[in-house]
Amino acid sequence: MATMNAPTMDRRTTGERRVSMRPHTRSAMSALDYLAMALLIIGGLNWGMVGLFDVDMVATLFGPDSPLTRVVYVLVGVAALYSVYTMAKMTGSKRGV
Repeated sequence: MATMNAPTMDRRTTGERRVSMRPHTRSAMSALDYLAMALLIIGGLNWGMVGLFDVDMVATLFGPDSPLTRVVYVLVGVAALYSVYTMAKMTGSKRGV
């Protein structure tokens, strides 16, 4: 026969219930994260175009030997390094060498 008493494990104070019922919040992306993501998308699409059609869109837009083309390539590389750093920070990997 079922009892009317609540299980003793579920008896928590109101404050404890509020803490455990909060949805898990995710950290918001910063403007730098969005910029890095945009640069990685641009770089990925550019390399896809180079691989598929032998067309370098960055060089086509800014000139093959222009300083602006090199700046875009460097920024894409820096965005990739920043993303590696961000991924390591998010996963909390702390390896000892």
